[in-house]
Amino acid sequence: MTKVGLVSLGCAKNLIDSEVMIGHLQQAGMTMTPNSDEADVLIINTCSFIDMAKKESIGAVHEAVDARAENQQRKRQKIIVAGCMSQRFSQELPNLMPDVDAFIGLDQVTQVAPIIQGLLNKEGEQQNLVTKQPQWVPDYDTPRFRLTPGHMAYVKIAEGCNHTCTFCIIPRIRGRHRSRSQESIVKEVEQLVASGVKEINLISQDTTYFGMDKWTDGRPNPRSPVDSSRGESLATLLRALNEIPGDFWIRLLYTHPAHWSDELIQTIAECPKVARYVDMPLQHISDSMLKLMERKTDGAYIRDLLARIRAGIPDIAIRTTFIVGHPGETEADFNELIKFIEDEKFERAGIFEYSREDGTRAAKMEGQVHHMTRKARWHEAMRAIQRNIEVVNQKLVGKKLRVLVEEPGSARGEMDAPDIDASVFVDPSLPVGTFVDITVKDWRGYDLVAA
Repeated sequence: MTKVGLVSLGCAKNLIDSEVMIGHLQQAGMTMTPNSDEADVLIINTCSFIDMAKKESIGAVHEAVDARAENQQRKRQKIIVAGCMSQRFSQELPNLMPDVDAFIGLDQVTQVAPIIQGLLNKEGEQQNLVTKQPQWVPDYDTPRFRLTPGHMAYVKIAEGCNHTCTFCIIPRIRGRHRSRSQESIVKEVEQLVASGVKEINLISQDTTYFGMDKWTDGRPNPRSPVDSSRGESLATLLRALNEIPGDFWIRLLYTHPAHWSDELIQTIAECPKVARYVDMPLQHISDSMLKLMERKTDGAYIRDLLARIRAGIPDIAIRTTFIVGHPGETEADFNELIKFIEDEKFERAGIFEYSREDGTRAAKMEGQVHHMTRKARWHEAMRAIQRNIEVVNQKLVGKKLRVLVEEPGSARGEMDAPDIDASVFVDPSLPVGTFVDITVKDWRGYDLVAA
């Protein structure tokens, strides 16, 4: 029986790709092992979104190659490099990594079992199986073995991205936006809820663009309300998911501000199963920076959208991320961003220091910001966010919250997404994977403490 090891790096979207690969491997009768020394084949599912992720992926590959060379038990082991780094550098990696046996891209996640069988059945040259333009999207019946805890799951509602943000390489890696059908997603969520899942996290590169790629009456106008009569949309999907019987949360991740609408705001407000939480990376607030970044929005639009969301959805928690040090960012641009962060008091927020990525238009721009300036701005922005969190958490003391117990002694509320946000410290005897009502007694840094 073939034993396969898998190292999964990167974001939740990459994690689903790993889960799909495992599902297909198990369907083919192969066995997964957590011990790399035992594996006949080791798959490294890589990330290359920013420089730090790329370095981590390269390090994992080199570590696997070195371990095989040094460990007699692993001499015949095959190494496969999969995922975003393979897709992004499909032409360069075979020469840079001659000891890797095969490279597969995003379209090969469902073909991994026969690829492995081919590698094991013959000795030969390195294989580069990456296709140029990814086309694959998952379906409700796609074999998948979840790597998340039993009470939560990620559901990928689309693949790819149509945006042209100057700093981002994702569209070149994952291709054009491709929405799944609403029916397929509803069936998948029904299966997950029936299996005991309490939290459904909807993900894609741009969840708010869901369904719009299938509209036949032209490109959506970001300043016009979405009308669901034009076809499936995130609003129609949320309403359909909200009708599924059961006690569970639906969490909305990776929304783009350009495609929000009054209809979506109203939908969230009217759907009790949709968590009062919105993940919406804004990247900046300065008009000049938003234009340089090609974010399809301006500062006035963003401020108005935030006001409409907060007015339309009581008790909403807004999570966002910003980039500091993008080419062309002046001191005035940065100061405007800091004031915006301080004024808005986001419930959750993160800061990325700009990463100069080959293949992006920002990498070729004039006005590159010195790395020490980027780092200093990152620290200052983080301090502003930390001051906000202190205000937000202090206001929560004494309030009742519904939380989902993650592990003994630790839970998450509606305003906390898995892996990226804060925790609530609770009674260790509370059963994992259940909803409980608690009262906030105190807070420590980003985390809350239950009474």
